[in-house]
Amino acid sequence: MATRHAGEPAIGIPRGVADTLTLWDWRRRIGDLYGEIRRLDGEAGWEIWRDTRNALFRDHPQSPLAGHDPGSFPGLPLFPYDPALRFVVETEPVSGAAAIRVEVGHDGALAFTPFCRTRGLAGPLGAELTLYWIGGYGGGVFLPFRDGTTARETYGGGRYLLDTIKSADLGQDDRGRAILDFNFAYNPSCAYSEKWVCPLSPPENTLLPALRGGEKKPLHSS
Repeated sequence: MATRHAGEPAIGIPRGVADTLTLWDWRRRIGDLYGEIRRLDGEAGWEIWRDTRNALFRDHPQSPLAGHDPGSFPGLPLFPYDPALRFVVETEPVSGAAAIRVEVGHDGALAFTPFCRTRGLAGPLGAELTLYWIGGYGGGVFLPFRDGTTARETYGGGRYLLDTIKSADLGQDDRGRAILDFNFAYNPSCAYSEKWVCPLSPPENTLLPALRGGEKKPLHSS
């Protein structure tokens, strides 16, 4: 797992007080957003996700868009919602996998440990995906991936589907199966601004079909 290193990241500690407070607000809003998504079905939740993220990217001080004019923001480029991209899958443990340490700028190094794999994507999508546990205080689940749209229609470093440290969590059904709806796939912040340093999706977490759901390549991206 690599990172995109570009410029000096603005995510390290210590922060200015105002910056910390606005980041706190951003995280709370994202947490509230995904809580609402888990209470709704499919497209209804996606419409709230789309509208809320557009508002945050347009107006919030922590927007990953650098130096943009809010009045000219056209909205994030998204594929239309496709119900065929929603999956509810079992997971199986991965034991004995070595942690991958990734440098993330001023935040130091993070450890990503493969802890389970999906069971149910190989039929429709040709392969399973590995879920990573992010080490550190509290920890969290991280699911980055690449697919047939990567570097063509979507960001070249892959996209994220789950990052529970930042509240991006689509939840589980009443049988404990993971809900993986690729309509909610989103770009890492470093796709939008050089001030961020982001873990990129490892090549082994690649699905060959083109999953035309979620965020497309940023408008300024090459």
